[in-house]
Amino acid sequence: MLPITEIASKLGLTPEEIEPYGHYAAKLSMETIAKTLAEPLKGKLILVTATTPTKAGEGKTTMSIGLSQALCLLKKNAVAALREPSMGPVFGMKGGATGAGKSQLVPAADINLHFTGDMHAITSANNLIAACIDNELHFRGHLNLDPLNILHRRVMDMNDRALRNMVIGLGGKINGVPREAGFDITAASEVMAVLCLSEDLSELRSRLGKIIVGMSLEGNPISVYDLDIVDALLAILAHAIKPNLVQTIEGTPAFLHGGPFGNIAHGTSSLIASKVARRLADIVVTECGFGADLGFEKFCDIVAAPRQKELTPDAVVLVTTARALKLHGGANAKELDKENVDALKLGLSNLERHVAIVKKSGLPFVIGINRFATDTESETNAILDFCKDNAWPAAIGNPFDQGGEGLKDLGVLVLKELENPGLFKPFYDYNAPIQEKLELLVKNVYGGNGVVYMPKAQKQLEWLKKHGFDLLPVCVSKTQYSFSDNPNLLNAPKDFKIEVREFKLSAGAGFVVALTGELMAMPGLPKRPSACEIKVDDTGKISNMA
Repeated sequence: MLPITEIASKLGLTPEEIEPYGHYAAKLSMETIAKTLAEPLKGKLILVTATTPTKAGEGKTTMSIGLSQALCLLKKNAVAALREPSMGPVFGMKGGATGAGKSQLVPAADINLHFTGDMHAITSANNLIAACIDNELHFRGHLNLDPLNILHRRVMDMNDRALRNMVIGLGGKINGVPREAGFDITAASEVMAVLCLSEDLSELRSRLGKIIVGMSLEGNPISVYDLDIVDALLAILAHAIKPNLVQTIEGTPAFLHGGPFGNIAHGTSSLIASKVARRLADIVVTECGFGADLGFEKFCDIVAAPRQKELTPDAVVLVTTARALKLHGGANAKELDKENVDALKLGLSNLERHVAIVKKSGLPFVIGINRFATDTESETNAILDFCKDNAWPAAIGNPFDQGGEGLKDLGVLVLKELENPGLFKPFYDYNAPIQEKLELLVKNVYGGNGVVYMPKAQKQLEWLKKHGFDLLPVCVSKTQYSFSDNPNLLNAPKDFKIEVREFKLSAGAGFVVALTGELMAMPGLPKRPSACEIKVDDTGKISNMA
């Protein structure tokens, strides 16, 4: 690893313009952020998305890191702008989120664990709100909060299914008002989304105040402003809002900041990090959560649409794998390491659907095929032939084993597409009613034919309209394993309906979450979690975290 001052110098930053966290990580100072954002926009933005993943993931982060390294090898001043890992998945099923092999962020173990304390700060701010809500109930304050209509939940940065639903305030009057409550994972909190969508401290203050924590007994919304703790929250988050600077294993600079879920929230790193990066580098590689039906759509509609000049992508990389396409073509999930060209060819319908989504955005794109060690030449050739037949630019690469060198072909195609500016189009009218937005997403993005609203959702729609929240952008919370809300409906299903069971207002973040299916905001651990594989030797060196 290079000293973080040397990494900063690659972006034109002096040692005085960063705040080191040890030898290999730093934050940008608020003065540096303000000075940089006052400069003209210069960098191109590459957005990395993917086809519908398997449960193990398709290496989208590894591809993003590898692509940033490849662009540097192609003599471009490139930087990655990615999300911070959550310790829930680190110790759960997917493991660490710093990439892998020769395309990873370092120091990986530090980044995957406590890093610079951002996750702790977001958790603490969220839970201060929760503590003040229950304090208000205990003292029966002037807000007249309804204990049966508290909308804000506590969070922790860990997978723990036992905390999803609970009763708190037991043990007598001194311990508060008994009520149903529960925990979500920190990455699913509205505070996380608010931090990542705020462009400075002033906007962070405003968004925090707008968070709706519950209802009064009369049914009116109660906000964080009403709790009178906005500046206390801002104090907790004052350092967390500063983007973190680290490096890839090949010494490419990388901003790592924020980590909102791609189904509960918008699923991409912070606006501040991306905006700063576009002024310090020629090309910025960022990623969005899960497939094009989730993170990519949300990036277009929630991130880019309100800020078109600043955050409209200049090109898109759509990552796919032979493993995922075989699964969607009917291959057994336990046999994805075996050659199965017939299943892969059937699964190409999934790739075709995702390409159609990206095309609707009007953005130029390249297909990046992440080659795993068990993929055969027949399988990868089948994907390349399909792309060639459809006149889609595509390249195969192995960033895990070969680092940036393994994605130079993809980098060349990306640079070529940057010469062809697109005509960006969001997927819905920003000011359309929620129902209209949902209909358009289901029909034009997912490939379904309509929306069904459960009674609770219908009642909440009426409340949202009454209080002026019915024109906010909609953030659909659904499974990442299918275009539908049924994780078992694979490939490219048609003629299905999306069932909205309820709505969750994220007024501070500026959107309404439509909850579908059985998706949990607090994941559980698998039968044998990744935590069982992690080892620490007597020198403190951590292994098996990826």
